Amino acid sequence: MSMNNSFNRIPVSIWALGLVSMFMDISSEMIHSLLPLLLVGTLGASTFSVGLIEGLAESTALIVKVFSGVLSDYLGKRKALAVLGYALGALTKPLFAIAPTTGVVLTARILDRAGKGVRGAPRDALVADISPAGIRGAAFGLRQSLDTVGALLGPLLAVSLMLLWANDFRAVFWVALVPGVVAVALLVFGVHEPERHVEEKHANPIRRDNLRRLNSTYWWIVGIGALFTLARFSEAFLVLRARQGGIPVAYVPLVMAGMNLVYSISAYPFGRLSDRMKHGTLLSLGLIALVAADLVLATSDHWLSITIGVAFWGLHMGMTQGLLAIMVADTSPPDLRGTAFGFFNLVSGIAMLITSAAAGLLWNRFGAAFTFYTGAAFAALAMVGLALNSWRQKRIRGEFCS
Repeated sequence: MSMNNSFNRIPVSIWALGLVSMFMDISSEMIHSLLPLLLVGTLGASTFSVGLIEGLAESTALIVKVFSGVLSDYLGKRKALAVLGYALGALTKPLFAIAPTTGVVLTARILDRAGKGVRGAPRDALVADISPAGIRGAAFGLRQSLDTVGALLGPLLAVSLMLLWANDFRAVFWVALVPGVVAVALLVFGVHEPERHVEEKHANPIRRDNLRRLNSTYWWIVGIGALFTLARFSEAFLVLRARQGGIPVAYVPLVMAGMNLVYSISAYPFGRLSDRMKHGTLLSLGLIALVAADLVLATSDHWLSITIGVAFWGLHMGMTQGLLAIMVADTSPPDLRGTAFGFFNLVSGIAMLITSAAAGLLWNRFGAAFTFYTGAAFAALAMVGLALNSWRQKRIRGEFCS
């Protein structure tokens, strides 16, 4: 099957879901690309506080996905939960604009990410439900690519408005509400859910007999996802590293724009490649890219090193994030996909909380370089885990002598 044929077979609702993600990411990244600077430079927060806020916020999103995923399986309705989650995300944007203290920022960030959690698992399961057999990787890759286009455009828009409005963080945050509202409207009117999820209701997804249907291969993927999360702490530290290197405040969001440019360009091709290539090999290549990113960022804060480091970071994201979602979808029963994505993200959420808080603490006590070297070490550990699992699977198949 040619790449063009796969591209043409992707349903309209997948495109719509991609555009929904794009507009919401424009909204979120306008704020996310500037928020660490507001916290540290204006509100006087420490880097440990930034790491803790990011860890709590992102882990909240991932943990909430458990409940939304289970609920979407139980009700057989994924779109309604996705609408609720996107609406919550849009409505929290004004809180950032009026936040007078770090505590209010934390509250806004957690509510915003809770919205992401509500929508995440049902949306991913909906992508799997809608995608035709044989092009699931391409479908996930396209949605991820459009999502990341938004993550690219958001920081660029933030830079433009910061220059236009003399570094007025709060004015930029107010503008971020607009694309959030557009995303909700597009989801309501542009995405059509498969009929079987509108009409059918399922048994309790977390009953013991249902959970047993999630096999050992699925749980292995859950563990690998957690290792990946431990190796990749919040992108807020990329922003802080760039500011540490002397990049002017108004231009710092370009760091996130650069990362997301590489991410958006690479997500679809690597998603398409995952339909043909061994998943373990592609995951290992993604970890090599992450190790390279960490090492470059650890050795220098020069603008050229920052550029190279964030490019490798974005390449890693493009190679691995859609792939992990594909692996979850492929190893879970169709009626338990929401639950499967939910548990996957629960474990990853706990790992995100740990790694982001730890990164902030290491940054405070030992400096930025040590933090990135530690990230590289965890990525190398994940590579060892992948290699050992591959060896174990080959031995089980009898490819090695006992």
